[in-house]
Amino acid sequence: MALYSEKVMDHFKNPRNVGKLDDADGIGEVGNARCGDIMKIYIKVENDVITDVKFNTFGCGSAIASSSMATEMIKGKPISQALELTNKAVAEALDGLPAHKLHCSVLAEEAIRSAIKDYYDKNGIEYDKAMFPDPTDEDEHAHGDDE
Repeated sequence: MALYSEKVMDHFKNPRNVGKLDDADGIGEVGNARCGDIMKIYIKVENDVITDVKFNTFGCGSAIASSSMATEMIKGKPISQALELTNKAVAEALDGLPAHKLHCSVLAEEAIRSAIKDYYDKNGIEYDKAMFPDPTDEDEHAHGDDE
């Protein structure tokens, strides 16, 4: 069996939504110092719907594929649905990731949450702070790097 699924390879070789939104309503940047992956997600929001989303990812193929898939999964969706996106859903949509690469899907989930939090903060929108744990708090945030 191949290490990576066809979907992972497709999203790595042909990533969707790559780039930057100069007029982004929210920007989320997360990284994992241990593996070196850095993900930046830009969202455009109209009437509580993510109308456009772009990403820049510096990292491995799994990180790029996770970013690409995650942006596809939230584009055109209400913010409430985007907030429900989990790293598990991203990994499943990619037909799985190797165990030592699951942290890439976690980064995608965190980057999206970070972009939404940025949007809320910029627009003075009230939100439940518990929905946005601090990604720098490693006690609350294991990245599956127990190699």
